[in-house]
Amino acid sequence: MASKPAKPASKKAAAATGKSKASKAEVAASAPPVLADVRAKIDQIDRDIQSLIAERARFAHQVGKAKGKLAAAVDYYRPEREAQVLRMVVDRNEGPLSDELLVHVYREIMSACLAQQEPLKIGYLGPEGTFSQQAVLKHFGRSALGLPMASIEEVFQEVEAGNADFGVVPVENSGQGTIQITLDMFLTSNLKICGEAELRVQQYLMSRSGRLQDIERVYAHPQSFMQTSAWLRANLPKAEKIPVASNAEGARRARNADDAAAIGGESAGHVYGLKKVVTKPIQNDADNTTRFLVVGRSIFPTSGHDRTSVLVFIHDKPGALFDVLSPFARHGISMNRIESRPSHHGKWEYGFFIDLAGHVDDAPMQAALAELEAHAAQIKVLGSYPVAVP
Repeated sequence: MASKPAKPASKKAAAATGKSKASKAEVAASAPPVLADVRAKIDQIDRDIQSLIAERARFAHQVGKAKGKLAAAVDYYRPEREAQVLRMVVDRNEGPLSDELLVHVYREIMSACLAQQEPLKIGYLGPEGTFSQQAVLKHFGRSALGLPMASIEEVFQEVEAGNADFGVVPVENSGQGTIQITLDMFLTSNLKICGEAELRVQQYLMSRSGRLQDIERVYAHPQSFMQTSAWLRANLPKAEKIPVASNAEGARRARNADDAAAIGGESAGHVYGLKKVVTKPIQNDADNTTRFLVVGRSIFPTSGHDRTSVLVFIHDKPGALFDVLSPFARHGISMNRIESRPSHHGKWEYGFFIDLAGHVDDAPMQAALAELEAHAAQIKVLGSYPVAVP
């Protein structure tokens, strides 16, 4: 005799069964993860990441082959392309890691990939441990070869001579303004600005003993003395302040005596074996930031979000500055900064350093510069370069 088909479950029973399954799922979801399972998943992700980085490096090498046989590493470097890649990283970021951290990771990947051809040689104001070196690492990554120089002038000279591919020099600080020697170098140098980097500067007081009561003299770059003036007045009013060419040089000197201290970044303390006298930074401005310029021998194509720097020498006549600025306003070009410096061409003659939004190849910029020629004694385009990525 055939068995009867089973009756379908009632709606109430089905609901109860569904509720039971849901409860089990909720319990499973709320249960703490098994550590071994989590670590196994992380290991698999790490293998995938490493495989993709290797694949990216192989394709980067193919880019080098596609460009043909070039003379040196500098011929493979394209700052506009790097800026575009890093902006896409920022645009894609949905957390939990910060934009700045992800940009740092990708910068190191690109730096390592480029170094497959040959490391870039980057001149900077030395010795090792300066904020300029930190700016080099931020902008070019750790696979670039840093070349410490004794002065900003020497950075320009070594890049012009071809001994360094690029140079990194400070140009302005958010609290203390322009570094004049850098602007003055552009009055006579043929180098071009190829990029910029912004570095948040944390100034620490460091010494060999780490004891405030031992300190009788302090070494620092003049800019650092200005950036920390309030703290020094309040805490070390009687200490001798000795200016040096760089904070790293100050740290190098301070390591030789217990009664000496230096102002600078943490990296200088690590390099020269100094201890923090106080654990917190001592700068006047908590958001103390220095802008650095990357100088090279060429102007690169547009990245899509650029800045142009020009040096304009004006005729000495009433309304001369208005004549210089008005063409940019008429063509809708924003001015980010203007700074005057003696021209070194004649007494009471000045040149104006102007930072503008856009690239020199943009049509509005071309039109404005062409219009400006009628009013300026000389126009020198210092460079068009990608705006700094965080």
